[in-house]
Amino acid sequence: MTESTKSKEPRGKVTINSELCKGCGFCIEFCPSDVLDFSNTFNAKGYHPPSAARPEKCTGCDLCGIYCPDFAIFGVLIKAVA
Repeated sequence: MTESTKSKEPRGKVTINSELCKGCGFCIEFCPSDVLDFSNTFNAKGYHPPSAARPEKCTGCDLCGIYCPDFAIFGVLIKAVA
């Protein structure tokens, strides 16, 4: 199967608790797949939390969660069904 005929199923999923976020941007900066961007909305604290702008690119590596000082985000690997 060539690269162009493979289905592009997401390999991971990112989950964001926007109310815990203080908008530091570490998750956005350290995401190797460039999945995250700051959202246009504010949380209750007045910060712009991240949003998954390109969720299909998530690999589930959880670097976003590792670098988050507030435990407001995490990535998980989606198991492929064979």
